[in-house]
Amino acid sequence: MSNIKNIAILGSTGSIGTQSLDVIRDNSDLFSVFLLTAHSNAYLLIQQALEFKPAYAIICNESKYNEVKQALSHTDIKVLAGHAAIVEIVTHPEIDIVLTAMVGFAGLEPTIAAIKAKKDIALANKETLVVAGELITSLARGYGVKILPVDSEHSAIFQCLAGERFNNIEKIILTASGGPFRGKTLDFLASVTREHALKHPNWVMGAKITIDSATLMNKGLEVIEAKWLFDLKAPQIDVVVHPQSIIHSMVQFEDGSIKAQMGLPDMKLPIQYALAYPTRIKNNFKRFDFMDYPNLTFEKPDIKTFRNLGFAFEALNRGGNMPCIINAANEIAVAGFLADEINFLAMSDVVESCMQKISYVAKPTQTDYLNTDKETRIFAQNLIKQMPSKAYII
Repeated sequence: MSNIKNIAILGSTGSIGTQSLDVIRDNSDLFSVFLLTAHSNAYLLIQQALEFKPAYAIICNESKYNEVKQALSHTDIKVLAGHAAIVEIVTHPEIDIVLTAMVGFAGLEPTIAAIKAKKDIALANKETLVVAGELITSLARGYGVKILPVDSEHSAIFQCLAGERFNNIEKIILTASGGPFRGKTLDFLASVTREHALKHPNWVMGAKITIDSATLMNKGLEVIEAKWLFDLKAPQIDVVVHPQSIIHSMVQFEDGSIKAQMGLPDMKLPIQYALAYPTRIKNNFKRFDFMDYPNLTFEKPDIKTFRNLGFAFEALNRGGNMPCIINAANEIAVAGFLADEINFLAMSDVVESCMQKISYVAKPTQTDYLNTDKETRIFAQNLIKQMPSKAYII
């Protein structure tokens, strides 16, 4: 029997997806690609499929199906299109691990389907746990499935907890770089450009997560995700700004001892850890040198200026469908900002309005999550249309 793990990568053309393929390329004796999916980047999906020769390649944008199908017609790769195809194929019996790197709410249904098919999940799609953490974690327990975090912060917590099964967590401390606008004022933020916001100081990421990092919404979503991943209550989760991004997060135990996971900011390390778990495998990644970073600094996050982090803690405390509301509102707000329809600060205004206006459900079902997501997106889109043109920005 082969020891090679068959990997399904949902979102293979994004930042996490491409870096996952880098890891697999360097460890072809350990990993094989069974499924690649992309939203609409047909060209890159084709190139990846030609190199890694998966059993299946799926393009979500059905208008790109013929392009992918024709390009791969001389291979044995089965080409499919549409979101429903992903939900179906992730259950294939030959898949060992499903790496969910799709952006946003779209990752929820495939993740649920994979769990029900008893596939371990390497989770890079934080929105899945933000939107439906109680449902996902309950399903994972019921089907005996491991959820292996890929986010650098949650991977750090996961690594710090190795060997600590019987020791109680007092709290976890998630670190944040502070993004490109750390220390800036509201007046400054009112006039930042899309291009400026997309320049993260430490990490190379996709557009959506980069904007989320600039608004601190990314850290807020990670707070909610951490609650479900590690079975915590809101008071057990702290956030500290650490501009150097060397300490990726920490765990404080009930005796006061703190364990931290450190390393250079490189997403390939947590990806590799999740795919190879519980084994650590050798690599040639650049190593951290303390002499290159003689000063590691820490500060409190500014939630008065960066309101999204405060909204996330509020959503965590309220529970129910409130995290689903802020996730959907934020996805629409970020899209509006990237399309130059609203300014930087207006993204938080959209999230706040949705939290106030969308119907609250204390104990949501999967149908409630779907309905909440749809209702919030429509409301947020209409709200953006009513806002003043971005042309007024100074």
